[in-house]
Amino acid sequence: MNRHFSTRINRSRGQSLVETALILPLLILVVLNVVNLAYFFLVTVHLTGAARSSALYSIEGSYTPYAYAQPGAGTAGSINCSTSPNNVSCLVFQDLTNSVWNPTGATVRVCSNSNINSTTGMGTNGSGASQLSNCETCTSTSGCSAAGAGSPAPSADPEAPYFVANEVTIQYTFYTLVPGPIFNIALAATPICSGGSCTFTRIATMRSMGP
Repeated sequence: MNRHFSTRINRSRGQSLVETALILPLLILVVLNVVNLAYFFLVTVHLTGAARSSALYSIEGSYTPYAYAQPGAGTAGSINCSTSPNNVSCLVFQDLTNSVWNPTGATVRVCSNSNINSTTGMGTNGSGASQLSNCETCTSTSGCSAAGAGSPAPSADPEAPYFVANEVTIQYTFYTLVPGPIFNIALAATPICSGGSCTFTRIATMRSMGP
């Protein structure tokens, strides 16, 4: 009797091992896809938050006790946030530090009436209902471009020229934590991801009083 009982236990153990061996690859596939998908949403949250906080900062100035003028987009040449921290681009890079991999790899476009065009001496371009903020595109290594209309041009404020729309656009490319097409099946369905990399563009717009 004991011999037959022991045989049934051994058969049951063998069956469990076979079932585990069959289901384990599928389980690993699902788990690693979930890991990459979770990281995708984590980056989305941090980029969205950085765009919103920097757009809010871009319209401040005379509304705060700290400074009268609105902060600029950034500095020419490489951006050094240790020596010149009071600009919108530095806030973006600081918000992304320790939140995403290679935060200084982001490209930041700041459209604000604090961006003065050297030719016209104005922080805006156009007039009346079509008045727009000047834009500068900034990277951590090259600094910010000259202020201009921007391409594509930002949206005009519904109450221009009495109000001006300030816009911050962050573009960032990252690679998934687990490489390989089989571990990025869920992300392959999104138009911003391809070959294990995803390129995000996050835009935040806030309005301030016109010049």
